[in-house]
Amino acid sequence: MQAIYLADLHVHSSYAISTARDITIPALAQWARCKGIQLLATGDFTHPAWRAHVRDLVRPAAGDLFTYADTHFILGAELSCVFRHGGKTRRLHLLVYVPSFAVVEKICAFLDRAGAKLAGDGRPTISLHARELTSAILELEPRSLVIPAHAWTPWYALFGSKSGFAALDECFGDLAPAIPALETGLSSDPAMNWRVPDADGRSIVSFSDAHSPRNLGREATAFYGPMTFDGLAAALRTEGIAYTLEYYPEEGKYHATGHRACNVRYLPADTNARGTVCPVCGRPLTVGVLERVEALATRPEFALVADERGFLHGPDGRPPFRHVVPLAQILAEALGVGERTKTVSRVYTALTTAIGSEFGVLLDAPVADIADVAGERVADGIRRMRRGDVAVEPGYDGRYGAVRLWPDET
Repeated sequence: MQAIYLADLHVHSSYAISTARDITIPALAQWARCKGIQLLATGDFTHPAWRAHVRDLVRPAAGDLFTYADTHFILGAELSCVFRHGGKTRRLHLLVYVPSFAVVEKICAFLDRAGAKLAGDGRPTISLHARELTSAILELEPRSLVIPAHAWTPWYALFGSKSGFAALDECFGDLAPAIPALETGLSSDPAMNWRVPDADGRSIVSFSDAHSPRNLGREATAFYGPMTFDGLAAALRTEGIAYTLEYYPEEGKYHATGHRACNVRYLPADTNARGTVCPVCGRPLTVGVLERVEALATRPEFALVADERGFLHGPDGRPPFRHVVPLAQILAEALGVGERTKTVSRVYTALTTAIGSEFGVLLDAPVADIADVAGERVADGIRRMRRGDVAVEPGYDGRYGAVRLWPDET
């Protein structure tokens, strides 16, 4: 049996806009242990203060990775590209991974010369075409990995409805073969991506885009092979993925089409009948991920088959996936309190201490063992989540959706 490790490779520091102030390498490592994640990206290696923090704390490990305590790290960052193409302003985010701090310094020097304000935001904006930026990174270090982040998000994504492209080749041209993977983002799942030809022959990966340590693992990817930089690169290029763990895409804040200010939310049937103009204020609706997938898809929805662990398989042998609800959300609904309360924290700690990790609780622990620690109500919530017995109110235009395990009680 091949070795498998679980990774979350879209992470931010406290120096990125709209992130928590308590993000540190020790905090990320602590939460990775709680979640059951073995490999994290450092995130934001372009920010000088965060880079210094990372360098001070992590230690080199085999295979061009780094460690803090028992968590492995890969040097990673997210770059925001804003540029003109085809008469339009395009905006997309790229995830970049490199094997050494020496390469990080080369990339940061290049970005500085290109006019990026690296100390201003952990996710810096670069006024370069995505293909040009990708080319420069690969010239500085051919082993570098470049992946379009949250590929469907309307505002800053490869296929985004507001400023994206209709095809990967349209953006990256001759460098398209150098892009080994697409990140789903919280508002789509692998089956949605499989409907689009650009997903063929590429890994479909899912990561958390965590803006706080506790949000690690909202989505994660389990890779086959050695946990090394080159092992990860090989897994990405050969679809060496055991499975992905997914948000319910409806819960993502850009899943449906709508206008948050006017409380207008449309699904594709609604836009087919009414268009994409807000009926309240007359402004354009933000076309959501579901609508955008429908526009670019060349295949119908896949028939999915669930295995004994609840993982969903498509008909073409692509890696399976399953939807999960974060444990804190389940506890909050089961116990009738807020996610950030001491009650949720106490039960969360008791469960992860007794069973080993959050994903151990969510995926595999016997329900009877969960009941022994947290009570039958919590165990019932886990049972409902595992069999997909949930109700989801779709998110739209920047507003997260809502998952309910006991919808009749709300």
